[in-house]
Amino acid sequence: MSRSLKIVVTGPFGAGKSSFIRTISEIAVVATERRVSDATFASTAPGPRGLRAYGQPDKPYTTVAMDYGRLTLGDDVLHLHGTPGQARFDFMWDILAREMAGFVLLVDAAAPDTFAEARDLLSTFTALRRVPFVVAANKQDLPGAAKPEKLRPVLGLPAETLILPCTTARKTSVRQVLSQLTQLI
Repeated sequence: MSRSLKIVVTGPFGAGKSSFIRTISEIAVVATERRVSDATFASTAPGPRGLRAYGQPDKPYTTVAMDYGRLTLGDDVLHLHGTPGQARFDFMWDILAREMAGFVLLVDAAAPDTFAEARDLLSTFTALRRVPFVVAANKQDLPGAAKPEKLRPVLGLPAETLILPCTTARKTSVRQVLSQLTQLI
C-alpha cells in the first residue's frame, strides 16, 4: 500500500538539514536560504562553529522558512520539510510539525557545543506531536565526530531510540536514515 508521508528534518544551525534534503531529493529542492544577517548562532559556538577570523560566519546562509524535497522510497512518497535551525525562526517549527508522520533530528556529531541545543529541539518536537523519530549523527566522515552511542546520554535518549550514523553528502547514508524512519511509521 502506497503512503504519502510528511517527514520533518530538524536540528541545530549548521547540522546539515539542507544538505540532507538536497542530497536525496528527486526534485529540485525548494529552499528559503538567505545570507546570515546576524551572529546569534555564534553565541554558544566558540571555535569551529563560531566566527572565523575577521568576524566572518563559517556558514554564510541560513534557512529562514523551510526546505522542501521529495523522495520515493519503495511504495512510500516522502515529503521532506527541513526546518530553520536558528531559534529566531522557531515560529516555523510548529507550522512544519503539523501533520508530520515522523521526524529526523540531525545532530552535528563533530560540534559538541550544539548537543544541548539538539536536546532542546528534540524536547520541542516530541512535545509538538507524538510521532516516530530517529536521530542522525551527522558528519561521521570528520575526525573527532562523536559516535552515535556517545550521543545517547548527552541527548537523554532511551535505549530503544534509533541513533544512526550519517554523512549528509552521501545519498546511501541519507537513504538509510529515511528507510529506518519509515519502518517505524
